[in-house]
Amino acid sequence: MLLKNKGIDIILEIGGIISFDAAFALFEKKLDRENLSKLLKINQKDVLLKIANSIAMCQPDNVFVCTGSEEDKQYIRDIALNNREETKLALKGHTVHFDLKEEQGRITDRTFYIINDGEEVSSLAKKTSRYDALNDIKAKMSGIMRGKVMLIGFYLRGPLGSPMSNPAVEITSSAYVLHSAEILYRNIYLHFDKEVDRLGHFYTNIHSQGQNRPEDLPNARVYMDRSYQTTYAINCTYAGNTLLLKKGNHRFSVDKAVYKNRGDELSEHMFITGIKGPQGRLTWFAGAAPSGCGKTTTAMAGHHFMGDDLAQMWIDKNGAIRSVNPECGIFGIVENLNWEGDPLLMELLKKEGTEVIWSNVLIDEKGFPHWTGNGEEPPEQGFNFQGFWKKGMTDKNGIPVPISHSNARATLASKDIANYSSDSENPEGAITRIFTYSGRDSDTMPPVRVAKNSDHGVVIGASIVSAATSTEVGATGVNRAPWANAPFIPGPLADYMDAQFCFFGNKKIATEYKPVMAGLNYFLTDKARGGISNKLLGEKRDVRVWLTWLERKAYDEVDVIETPIGQIPKYDDLKKMFREIIKKEYLESLYIKQFSLYIDNIIVRIDLQINAYGKEKGVPYKLFEVLNEQKEGLLNLKKLFGSVVSPTDLLKLNNKGETY
Repeated sequence: MLLKNKGIDIILEIGGIISFDAAFALFEKKLDRENLSKLLKINQKDVLLKIANSIAMCQPDNVFVCTGSEEDKQYIRDIALNNREETKLALKGHTVHFDLKEEQGRITDRTFYIINDGEEVSSLAKKTSRYDALNDIKAKMSGIMRGKVMLIGFYLRGPLGSPMSNPAVEITSSAYVLHSAEILYRNIYLHFDKEVDRLGHFYTNIHSQGQNRPEDLPNARVYMDRSYQTTYAINCTYAGNTLLLKKGNHRFSVDKAVYKNRGDELSEHMFITGIKGPQGRLTWFAGAAPSGCGKTTTAMAGHHFMGDDLAQMWIDKNGAIRSVNPECGIFGIVENLNWEGDPLLMELLKKEGTEVIWSNVLIDEKGFPHWTGNGEEPPEQGFNFQGFWKKGMTDKNGIPVPISHSNARATLASKDIANYSSDSENPEGAITRIFTYSGRDSDTMPPVRVAKNSDHGVVIGASIVSAATSTEVGATGVNRAPWANAPFIPGPLADYMDAQFCFFGNKKIATEYKPVMAGLNYFLTDKARGGISNKLLGEKRDVRVWLTWLERKAYDEVDVIETPIGQIPKYDDLKKMFREIIKKEYLESLYIKQFSLYIDNIIVRIDLQINAYGKEKGVPYKLFEVLNEQKEGLLNLKKLFGSVVSPTDLLKLNNKGETY
C-alpha cells in the first residue's frame, strides 16, 4: 500500500516556508519584476510553496521562469551556451552536450526511493528512510545553487485535456536540462492551473548539477519521494538522472496506475506506432523494450509515429485500450543509427533545419557529429565524451576507445519527423490493438510469437531478458528486464504484475478490441542456430515485416502455427510479406533457423523466471501456471522430436489436432 502525503514533506521541512506571505516575500527578493509577474500568474498555492521552498533550500542568485515563449526558449538556449553546457555545431540549430565521462548513464547505485515505515519497494530498487533522505538532501542541496540561476518550467506529460496526462514542475540550475524539457515536453504555463485542477495532482522535480566535477560524483544522488510526488537530483548531469520529468515522473505514474486505478490504466515503458493495413486501415501498436534494444527503430518503422519511449494507457467507455505519449520529443540512442535502418531520423540528424541536442558523440574539427554504427568512415580525430580522440586510440588497458559512447543520444522534437502522427496531440489517444515485448536475446526466442491469451501475454512481458546496455552505469552481463519497466516500478513487482493481469484481462475490454500480445526478437545470431558467426539472422528493416504480420494477425487475416510458447507465422505468409513490404527474398532455410524451437534454451529461460519470481513475495500464481504449462508442452515436444523442433514438425502436430 502507498499512502500519499504521509510523513514530512522534505522540501517544505528544509525550506521552512509554510505560508504564502512568506513565499511572496522570498519571491520579491529573488525574482526581478518580469519574472515575479510571470510566476504569480500561477495560482496553485501548493505549487508556489514547492517553488518557494526550493529557492530557500538551493539559494540561487536569481530565478527565471520559462513560459514557453520563443523569447524565453531562446534565453534558455543562450544560457546553455554561455555556461558551456552546450556548444554550437556546424549545422544550424545543432548543439552538443557532454556529460562527465564517469556519468554516461543512469546512476542506479545512487538512486533511492524515500519510504515511510511499513512501505515496500521493488526488490530491484534501492530505498532509504524519510529521516535519512531528509538529512542527506539537506546536507547536499542547501546552497547548491549559489552563484547560479534557478530555471523553472511548467509542463504537461501528455496531450492537453487527456485523462492520462500529468502536470509537472521542473526546477533546475541546468540550462541543458530545461532546454531538453522544452523539446521533450509540452510547456503549458498558460494552462497549468487548469490542468492541475482538472487532474487533481502535479509532480515536482528539483535538480542541480552542483559544480559538475568528477570528484563530486560519489555524492551524486537521485531521490524519489512517492508520498509527495517530488524528485531530487543532486550533482549529476546525464538527462536520465536529471530530467526527472522523464523516468522520475514515470515512476509516479506507475504508482498511480498500480495503487489508485489498478486494472483501468497502465503507465508503460513503451513506444507507440501505427501500421497501415489493407484498404487504408491503421492499427496502433505499443511495445516495450529495454533502452538500447531497438525500441526507437521499431517505433520509427511504423507508418505513423507517435512515441518511442513511454505510453499512458486506459480502457475507454467503449471497451477499447487507448494510449497517449507523455512526451512530444525523442531522447534517443544513436549507436547503429544509419541510413539503411533509420532514414527518417537520419534526414533530421544530418541536415540543417531541425533543433537537435547531441550528447556524448564525437565532434570533428569542422563541428560535425559522428557516432558508432552510422555507416560512415570516422574522421581522423575529434573530441568526444572522454576528451580528445584520434583513430587507433586505446585506453590504459589497451582497449580501443570508440568514437562515441554507446549511450550517446540525440534530442529532437517529434513534430520534425516526417511520419509523426497528427493524432499525437489528441487527448482521446489512439486505440491500441497490439502490444509487443522484446529484449536483446541472441539464442532463444523466435523473431515473433503471439500469446494465446492475455495471461500468456502478461507472462511474455514479465519474462523479458536482455544483454546489459550502457544506459545504466556499471551494468554487465545478461539481465532480467520485466516489461522493460523494472527500473521504474517503485512498489513490489507482485503488485505491478497483478495490475498487468487485471488490466489486460479486464472484462471491460470489448471482444473486438481484445489485445494481441506478442514477443519480438531482432537479435538471434547465426551462431545460435548452428552457424559460426555472431552475425544477426536478419536485418533492421525486417522489423516492418514482423509488425505487418502482427497487424494482419489482429484481424485474423493470416494462419498461425501453434506452439507451447505462442503462435508463430507460416512461411508462405512471411515470404509474400518480405517481397511486398521490403522488396526482399526470404529463404525458407532462414525461416527454419529463425522459427525452430530450441527446446533446451527455452526451458532454461523458463526456469530462470520461475526461480527468480519464486523469491518474490505475493507474485500472482497465474505466472507460475503459465510458465509450467509452457514447460510441460516443450518437454512433450522434446520427447517427440528432440531438442530442436522445426516449424514443419509443429505443423504435423497442428494438422493432427494434437496438443502438447
